Amino acid sequence: MSDLPFTLDQLRILKAIATEGSFKRAADSLYVSQPAVSLQVQNLERQLNVPLFDRGGRRAQLTEAGHLLLEYGDRILSLCQETCRAIEDLQNLQGGTLIVGASQTTGTYLLPRMIGLFRQRYPEVAVQLHVHSTRRTSWSVANGQVDLAIIGGEVPAELQESLEIIPYAEDELALIMPVFHPLANAEIIRREDLYQLKFIALDSQSTIRKVIDQVLTRSGIETGNLHIEMELNSIEAIKNAVQAGLGVAFVSISAIEKELQMGMLHRSRIETVVVHRMLSVIFNPNRYRSKAAEAFTEEILPQFTNRSLEPAQAEQNGQKRPVSPVSEANGKTPVE
Repeated sequence: MSDLPFTLDQLRILKAIATEGSFKRAADSLYVSQPAVSLQVQNLERQLNVPLFDRGGRRAQLTEAGHLLLEYGDRILSLCQETCRAIEDLQNLQGGTLIVGASQTTGTYLLPRMIGLFRQRYPEVAVQLHVHSTRRTSWSVANGQVDLAIIGGEVPAELQESLEIIPYAEDELALIMPVFHPLANAEIIRREDLYQLKFIALDSQSTIRKVIDQVLTRSGIETGNLHIEMELNSIEAIKNAVQAGLGVAFVSISAIEKELQMGMLHRSRIETVVVHRMLSVIFNPNRYRSKAAEAFTEEILPQFTNRSLEPAQAEQNGQKRPVSPVSEANGKTPVE
């Protein structure tokens, strides 16, 4: 097979051009010269005897043959990376890489604590965290670009058969308000009170907003009747706006632990209503599971199923750590 008409470097160059949209930006991303990139593409086209790019426009556009080669090239490069990581595993967690994915809120507030604990135990393992929408994260797991992910949204229907989806922990959506709000003195507020409040929410087109609205609706709260005073583009902006007295909001409990401990926000409880969503861990069962991924799954995930305690606090109080459904079944829990 020494007469293959392409090399791995040529496939990397093809992918970079398709991603960056130009030969120059692709060269910059690969830290090589533009003439070197052009020469490799010319050699590749000559070896395959087909044009891979339409040269007419300003942006590098793949031909049909180029798209086909890119599709197979992605799979080849992914397998090469998987092979290298499997070989690294022979060093028994004295090296290698763990790639974890997460949806936005989970990736911002929960995963950094998990990764910090993992790095304490395995400092030689490099860890990457990819935070994107649930949909994009799910595709990254399916394509082998991410080892495992924790998500709060729903896996795309077209991937539900190919991914292993394991219920992990309940994430409560808490109603927060300024500490000086009149209702902050009430131990419990009525459901009807919600429709008199001014809410601060994420943009209506954001994935997280849609997930929150779905969860609220399942909890019997008519989201269409909530008065949305303001829409912002981040959870941090919402927390700051609530602290400033501009309104109230529903946010993940994992996003406000520090503010609650410091007395910067008030968390209100709603009569007969607990708003929560299920976080899930997702894997691709057809991909190689590295030792780093197994260690993260079996040692780190179980320690964060109890969302009310930090890991260090649980140790100091002598409490037994909760066991996640992932570790109980070694990653083989059936989908619920």
